[in-house]
Amino acid sequence: QVQLVESGGGLVQAGGSLRLSCAPSGRTFSTLYMGWFRQAPGEEREFVARMSWSSGIPYYGDSGKGRFTISRDIAKNTVYLQMNSLKPEDTAVYYCYADVRGGGSRYWGQGTQVTVSS
Repeated sequence: QVQLVESGGGLVQAGGSLRLSCAPSGRTFSTLYMGWFRQAPGEEREFVARMSWSSGIPYYGDSGKGRFTISRDIAKNTVYLQMNSLKPEDTAVYYCYADVRGGGSRYWGQGTQVTVSS
């Protein structure tokens, strides 16, 4: 069984920064992508960013462009989301995910709350 363990969420003032981390535990798998979605109260889950694990090429959704940076540490099998200049509208539960190479499976983390106060 695979679990994605997230950390780094919390409460921050507008203009501040947070760095989220996510790493799998349990059964190993070959990673195609790892990335992040977020979901604000009453809203649909939206794509933030993903990292191509083999190439290291990032891709951002509209919510992640400009202020967020996704990165990876292959040795630690960890993906990060650096969030700068945070705004109250960034308040959401942030979910890490991992797509398995060749298998079509997607794993999700439990979510980590990010709250940005004005």
